[in-house]
Amino acid sequence: MSAPLRIALAGLGTVGTGVIRLIEENSALIARRAGRAIQITAVTARDRSKDRGVDLSAYRWVDDMGELATADDVDVVVELVGGSDGPALTLARETLSNARALVTANKAMIAHHGSELATLAEERNAALKFEAAVAGGIPVIQGLRDGAAANRIDRVYGILNGTCNFILSTMEREGLDFAEVLADAQAKGFAEADPSFDIDGIDAAHKLSILASLSFGSQIDFGGVEARGIRKLLAADIAQANALGYRIRLIGLAEIDGENGSATIFQRVQPCLVPLLHPLAHVMGATNAVVAEGNFSGRLLFQGAGAGDKPTASAVVADLVDIARKEVGPAFSMPCAELEKLPRAASAHRVGKTYLRMLVADRVGVLAEITAAMRDAGLSIESLIQTEASNDGSALIAMVTHAGAEQAINDTLAALAPSDSLLGEPMVMHILGE
Repeated sequence: MSAPLRIALAGLGTVGTGVIRLIEENSALIARRAGRAIQITAVTARDRSKDRGVDLSAYRWVDDMGELATADDVDVVVELVGGSDGPALTLARETLSNARALVTANKAMIAHHGSELATLAEERNAALKFEAAVAGGIPVIQGLRDGAAANRIDRVYGILNGTCNFILSTMEREGLDFAEVLADAQAKGFAEADPSFDIDGIDAAHKLSILASLSFGSQIDFGGVEARGIRKLLAADIAQANALGYRIRLIGLAEIDGENGSATIFQRVQPCLVPLLHPLAHVMGATNAVVAEGNFSGRLLFQGAGAGDKPTASAVVADLVDIARKEVGPAFSMPCAELEKLPRAASAHRVGKTYLRMLVADRVGVLAEITAAMRDAGLSIESLIQTEASNDGSALIAMVTHAGAEQAINDTLAALAPSDSLLGEPMVMHILGE
């Protein structure tokens, strides 16, 4: 058997300690599958004295994690510090510059700096792996990069944030509003004290930009992702969607518009109504799921635990096994020079069905006012539900439109904006096509 693959861990949070436990518990099995042992030689974290529930005495402690990039007893640096910039990015650059392999679970860093790091890895003939950066323990990166390598993929989408899916599933099950469920999720540790990255769609946007690059052979364009989260959802939206035959899920979707030479890329994260017949409608709790549509493979569904110490550690060690086997190809499926810089697609011309929810004053003529604005915009109604007036004199109108251009939705809302019949901002959610 070959000499051990020597690794250093930067970051000893739940994922870092999960990697230690996994390597220690499954060391013999991992060695047989990798063709060599995977051995932790050095570790570093912010606080050396903290009790992490694992024995670190067998590993060399490094106070300055920058030393890991040049240490003689390190072949691979595993970056689990987090953050798009700062110490994590510095360590990543130094590691690859010194021709050492880098494994990371840092989706923000890859979304913002993946092209730079992949180019550096190619120049130094070093491996860059980030399976754990998207969808935790689900092998979707390898599935797209290797398993679907022969396919043209024009569309990739899915449930990319477990916190949001947990909140939406709970709202659906218990009939509670968003704020109540979020507070409970924070109390139980399912959501951060500051949950903005999750509930505003930023975390999912990071992951989507990575998936899009892998799927389409395009340069990462995180700045081109339209992101809208779930803060404004009401329990009434969940109930009305269910009555209309849908479930609400936060969906990240990327697709190619047009043909070669004139192709553009569309990327958006937003709450969507998912038809009950679609597999994503049945993804519950903190689970993640990704769908990729290949021209020969057809629809591929990747589903599983999207976060947590064990699933994410599993993905990290899977990358280490690949490196041990010397299966290290280009980070984004093809050499960086081959990745296309695709223009961003506009959303106004996109055609589909849309859910509109409005809180309105309960008085004669309101519905006529709404339908007139829709008529003038060229938009028609497929189904409509209006609730009885509440004690404050308001009523809720929820509808699904027939397929139409998104510009028609924009024109309808612009026409209604000055009206005193609308109480608050309307909720707009697009319908995920089956």
